[in-house]
Amino acid sequence: MKQSRLMSLVESIANVIVGYGFAVVTQILIFPIFGLHTTLAQNLKMGLVFTVVSIARSYVLRRLFEAIRVKTTKPPPMRSGGSGRRRLPYRRDFSGAAGRDQSSIR
Repeated sequence: MKQSRLMSLVESIANVIVGYGFAVVTQILIFPIFGLHTTLAQNLKMGLVFTVVSIARSYVLRRLFEAIRVKTTKPPPMRSGGSGRRRLPYRRDFSGAAGRDQSSIR
């Protein structure tokens, strides 16, 4: 299944919005352990910066992996209706040299 660029972006945004709440709560709980005391507004602003960075990172990685998948995926087998073997291109020679003796060309 191929995912469109738009759906890649939508998925990335949804993923990060859900993670945004976890990030802010984690900051509120962990920062004081390290002696960092911030207000709720500061935590929300920092979370917003991390969210934008996360959306960009997730989108770029998704597109990279999609490009790798497309590059490495083999195309489906051709259905030619016949033996399934690929025909070589046919080229007709209209120069009139077909009936000449090849020894005279050397």
